[in-house]
Amino acid sequence: MSALRSWWQAARPLAQVNIALPLVVGQALAIAGGAAFHPIACVLVHLFGVFDHLFIVFANDVADEAGDRLSTTHTAFSGGSRVLPEGRLAAAALVRAASAMALGMVVVSATLAFAYDRTPMLLGCGAAIALLLAYSFAPLRLSYRGFGEFAQALGTGAVLPAVGYVAHAGDLGGLHLAALVPLVVLGAASNINTALPDAPADREVDKRTWAVRVGLPHARKHSMLAIAFGVLTTPLLLPAASQSWLAACEVPSLVVLGINALQWRSADPHDRAACTRFVFLNGLAINLAMVMWTIALLRS
Repeated sequence: MSALRSWWQAARPLAQVNIALPLVVGQALAIAGGAAFHPIACVLVHLFGVFDHLFIVFANDVADEAGDRLSTTHTAFSGGSRVLPEGRLAAAALVRAASAMALGMVVVSATLAFAYDRTPMLLGCGAAIALLLAYSFAPLRLSYRGFGEFAQALGTGAVLPAVGYVAHAGDLGGLHLAALVPLVVLGAASNINTALPDAPADREVDKRTWAVRVGLPHARKHSMLAIAFGVLTTPLLLPAASQSWLAACEVPSLVVLGINALQWRSADPHDRAACTRFVFLNGLAINLAMVMWTIALLRS
């Protein structure tokens, strides 16, 4: 039972939303564009998302072990799962589990590609795996070199929505690049946001996140501004939406950001309650936008 709890902790189930929602928006874009809903493909693409999520969290725990061991400001949204610093699991076990999850991604993608004629799934799978390896591991180790925001923006803002789109449309022919701009911006904003609590430890291990590079006060402001910009680019994703639907998609997230703006100065990592609240509200604003985009797309 203790081992099961340790693996559940390592899985960080709350983080699945960061994978599932971009996939859902991609699916909604395909259906809004005239593709038929395919229930088996829907199940398979979200199984892919579960494998991808577990691949990411298991691999990142290993890649970020040094910083996670130094962290005293971790939250539910940052600092890894803590299974390595707490001695609950061994790094070798996480490596094996991450490899198994990557294999699961390949099997699901191959099934969609060959059994259901979704050939671009293979490209999406390769891109997702390559981005994680480039993000966290040598030789590129982008998250340590100051390019983590761009890698996450590409992964959650372009690759995952494209994978969701392909699940129903079968190819990428009808997916307009402009529609991905809001998702890419929110992907970068999410990376800045979730790295905020880890800034003190990241600085110690020379992980050059946005907060380390520009300082925490600027990074908090930039995270909110990036989310607001992503939300306000909604017309790129919903070019035919009425003004009322554009407002419905934008206003909830902007209201949450307005609330968060009242406390940004006090949301230092060493005030863990304030920092957790700030990161949560930023994340809520991002997720609200994607939920509302999905609703608007499916009703069109």
